Amino acid sequence: MGEVVVVNVREFDPNKDRESVEAVEKICEVGPSGKLSLFTDLHGDPICRVRNSPTFLMLVAEIGNETVGMIRGCIKTVTCGKKLTRPTKNSTETNQNSNHVPVFTKLAYVLGLRVSPNHRRMGIGLKLVEKMEQWFRENGAEYSYMATENDNVASVKLFTDKCGYSKFRTPSILVNPVFKHRLKTSSSKTTILKLTPNDAETLYRYKFSTTEFFPRDIDSVLKNKLTLGTFLAIPRDGKYGAGSDNWSGSESFLMDPPSSWALVSVWNCKDVFTLEVKGASRVRRVLAKTTRLIDKALPWLKLPSIPNFFKPFGFHLMYGIGGEGAEVLKMVKALCGFAHNLAMENGCSAVATEVSSCEPLRFAIPHWKVLSCEEDLWCIKRLGEDYSDGSVGDWTKSKPGFSIFVDPREF
Repeated sequence: MGEVVVVNVREFDPNKDRESVEAVEKICEVGPSGKLSLFTDLHGDPICRVRNSPTFLMLVAEIGNETVGMIRGCIKTVTCGKKLTRPTKNSTETNQNSNHVPVFTKLAYVLGLRVSPNHRRMGIGLKLVEKMEQWFRENGAEYSYMATENDNVASVKLFTDKCGYSKFRTPSILVNPVFKHRLKTSSSKTTILKLTPNDAETLYRYKFSTTEFFPRDIDSVLKNKLTLGTFLAIPRDGKYGAGSDNWSGSESFLMDPPSSWALVSVWNCKDVFTLEVKGASRVRRVLAKTTRLIDKALPWLKLPSIPNFFKPFGFHLMYGIGGEGAEVLKMVKALCGFAHNLAMENGCSAVATEVSSCEPLRFAIPHWKVLSCEEDLWCIKRLGEDYSDGSVGDWTKSKPGFSIFVDPREF
């Protein structure tokens, strides 16, 4: 008989597990030969991608004294649907325009599952997921979900075949390079204002609170040091178009909004982790470098040279994209240009966002197909009975809406 292998799963200890966890991360990030893949550098902080969440945990799996896998998880309260209600005065969690209120639920998120290549097919990934789900249940989570590439067969099979998850949503990750030249962000018809966190919170709760995955603690997200600001695009010839001197707050804005407007917040992922493209051929690298050399020699042409994605680079994430009116697409495009320039000033090489595949505003978001993921995959599982604020039935069986709210703390 073969030797019985004992796998121990315990909580991550930053004092003794940091180096071994980083080693497993590195060998797991290398993609198939000849295929482009992204290596993630977590800046020496293995839990940085969940650290800003309300409640989080990291587990490691070990055989003897060797770290062979890890998993991260976090829990928050989000919108899982909406119910009809009468409009109520001064309600910050009611979308009075549509006479709906958000239905909140406690949701858990699984991310960063890694198993050393030499220890796969031993049930380690399954054991890590089960231990994490046990912690989710102990902390009152009603649903658990995870995100993965749609073509990651091993991950999809683990969660759907063995862990009881079902395919739920297929959003798109849109990534655009940051060039060395500023983009035009406004015109004679558009003004962009930076909102205070309190004004941004008021707008988000009033207009976006019934969007799936909207976090109940949106105020914590907007006031986090990684949020670089929330920006509002409005008509220049309107009430607030002359600039911030005419701005009298979000409540006044909502009482008499302009015919068109758009909103976006920007999160600084650069200070959390960096990315690096692996697996590129020498020809691809040379071509990319050539565009940068030409741009450097002829800067007045303002050519869209390809940033150096083959060494660690930072990026910004746009979240909370929304708006209304006939000119909303033009305003979203202006905000994307503004976000590009902000990223350029911060030394970033890319701007990213994630939107629902049904999102009408996605057509105004510039992106490069080679960098983007047209169909990310979110899988979900019901952990227990639905104790949300007003029943929407089983959320796992609900139809997708036009939009989702991507929490930047989990990107």
